[in-house]
Amino acid sequence: MKAHPLTVADLMSTALITITANDPVTGAHAEMQVGVVRHLPVIDDRGHLVGVLSDRDVLRATAAKKAKRVGDIMTRDVVTTRPETLAHTAAGLMLEHGISSLPVVDENSTLVGVVTMTDYVDLARRSLLGLPLER
Repeated sequence: MKAHPLTVADLMSTALITITANDPVTGAHAEMQVGVVRHLPVIDDRGHLVGVLSDRDVLRATAAKKAKRVGDIMTRDVVTTRPETLAHTAAGLMLEHGISSLPVVDENSTLVGVVTMTDYVDLARRSLLGLPLER
C-alpha cells in the first residue's frame, strides 16, 4: 500500500466556531474564551470567508475601550489554503506570513476547515512517537 502525501485535509479541524462581521466584539471574545481558540473565522450568510478575528484584534479593541463590531477590527485580507494543498506547503505559508492559523476554503471560498500551528505540533508529536500521521 503506497502512502499518499499528507494534505491540509488530513490535519485540519472541521468542527469550527464561526462569527459574522456584524457580531459584537464582546460576544466574539466570549466565544474565543469558551472555545479556547485564538482565531475565529468570520463568514457571511452563505458560509464564505470574509475575514478572521484574532485574540490580538480583540485585545487592541478592548484596550481602546470602544465597543465595536467584529467587522470593524477583523483582518479582511486573509491568507487561505485549500483542503488538497500539501501539508508542507501550508506550513510554509504560515511561516512566510507569520500566522498561526490558516482558514481552509473550497473552490467557492466557502469555509471548510482551519489548520493551525497546534495541528502541526500534534503531527510532529505523533511522528516522534511513531504513531500514524493521519487522524
